[in-house]
Amino acid sequence: MPPKHTQPKYRQIADYLREGIMDGTFPAGQPLPSEETLAKQFSVTRPTVRQGLSELRASGLVEAIMGRGTFARSPHSRPHFTRPRGVRRAADGSYIEADGIRWTNAEPPVATRTDAPLALADLLRIPPGEPMFTYDALQTADQGHLRQLHRTYVPFSVLIDTKYEEQAPPPAPELYAALAELGHELHFTEYIRTRMPLPDQAQALRLAEGVPLLHVLRVTLGEAERPLSLEEFHLPGDDLELSFKL
Repeated sequence: MPPKHTQPKYRQIADYLREGIMDGTFPAGQPLPSEETLAKQFSVTRPTVRQGLSELRASGLVEAIMGRGTFARSPHSRPHFTRPRGVRRAADGSYIEADGIRWTNAEPPVATRTDAPLALADLLRIPPGEPMFTYDALQTADQGHLRQLHRTYVPFSVLIDTKYEEQAPPPAPELYAALAELGHELHFTEYIRTRMPLPDQAQALRLAEGVPLLHVLRVTLGEAERPLSLEEFHLPGDDLELSFKL
């Protein structure tokens, strides 16, 4: 009879820690056993332990903090931040995010000309390649504890026969008031999904390895459901939930 195959040691370590995180043996936010402790427990070298921990980091179950160790991150724990989604109009005519957070741009956003890619053109109901004004901003709040990437797109075709044919419109949220002044009655639709960040997004949002982001697309609509602009929000997905009033 051929010898029974067993899992590699690094995978045994990963499974042991994963089970402990899921059943609460290793509570969220608490340090895991040290590399030295795990190496002795499983009779392996520390590089083998690190290989097991790497599997858990890739799945978002642990977080390594320089100089402090490796900490559990439970999928069952409640996030620290809940952000209501939506836009409302204030008495002065301005538009305000439902979460009430005051965001600060790391740098003033500058309008650039881009061509609509196929996926966004479909949402905006414009031909692929149509020129658009685009704004990009890294935004922070709560003394830098909250971060998001915010991009605004405005198709040129929306601005025909308006004063913005000769000058760039403002980025959102000031864009909403500008569109309202042009006579549009605004409402909004959002599309939300999760995905893994690109390297520059992970760096800008300070995401640890294995942490996904929330990708929010907000379409501003006018009369007859005509799309007027589109925004992209990239938000850290590890300690945040979004809430909606229905």
